[in-house]
Amino acid sequence: MAKLPTSRYDVAEHLRTPEEMAAYLEACLAEANGDASFIAKALGDLARAKGMTQVARDSGLSRESLYKALSGERTPAFDTILKVVSALGLSLHAQAARG
Repeated sequence: MAKLPTSRYDVAEHLRTPEEMAAYLEACLAEANGDASFIAKALGDLARAKGMTQVARDSGLSRESLYKALSGERTPAFDTILKVVSALGLSLHAQAARG
């Protein structure tokens, strides 16, 4: 049987609108189970979808520091998270947890 050529799935290629980005982040927050590096990786996916250079410019952070902070291999500082979320055109909201 011949091998079927495949390519690696990149979610960033499928996040085109602010609504899609917000839905993706909401889903990741729901699935993270307290794992901050998981959320950092999700923000990295969103930053790549929007364009890392643009996010770096809008956040005031360097591209290199963004790649490192949003790799999922470390937990970025909360101020970095807030800057990235703002640069993505998103906002964070809180609501009461359901018991």
